[in-house]
Amino acid sequence: MNIANKISTFRILSVPFFVACLVYYNPEREFLKSTALVIFILGVISDGLDGFVARKAKLQSKAGLILDPLGDKLLLMSAFIFLSPLSKMGLTFPLWVTFIIISRDAIIILGAVVIYMVKQTLDVHPTKWGKFTTIFQMLSVVCVLLQWKHSSLVWVIAVIFTIISGIDYVKRGFKILYASDIHRVTS
Repeated sequence: MNIANKISTFRILSVPFFVACLVYYNPEREFLKSTALVIFILGVISDGLDGFVARKAKLQSKAGLILDPLGDKLLLMSAFIFLSPLSKMGLTFPLWVTFIIISRDAIIILGAVVIYMVKQTLDVHPTKWGKFTTIFQMLSVVCVLLQWKHSSLVWVIAVIFTIISGIDYVKRGFKILYASDIHRVTS
């Protein structure tokens, strides 16, 4: 396991601690909100760091192609779920925001499984829309954890990028599946 994969693994292992801080938070335990913010920011930093290390040291691996996006999905999905109206925090994500974010990720994961089943391989590469989406989703979580009163401006941008990137990934998925079907027919 190379250093980039270890960084991604750190992000994955940080998720239960992040979730625990959000679940056990209440106004009498204000420090848990700050702890959740620190854990989340470390996760965000590790997301950029693992990719940088992998590219610079030429440590890209098949495990890294799975661990990196898995770490992102787990951290972000848990943030949107546990910062929904069920949370004890004052400012939370509306259910429609959480629904759109989770639905896009579920569709991407399901599409990846279908592509893997059909092609027996999976080549995972983020798109520019996916990167913008991740950046604005992460900013949205930070804004909510900070209880910034204008957080809705950031999460609306995150939702727009989420929808655009979701459509883009679905179109790419269909192209991969369609190309696979043509290859089988002509082989």
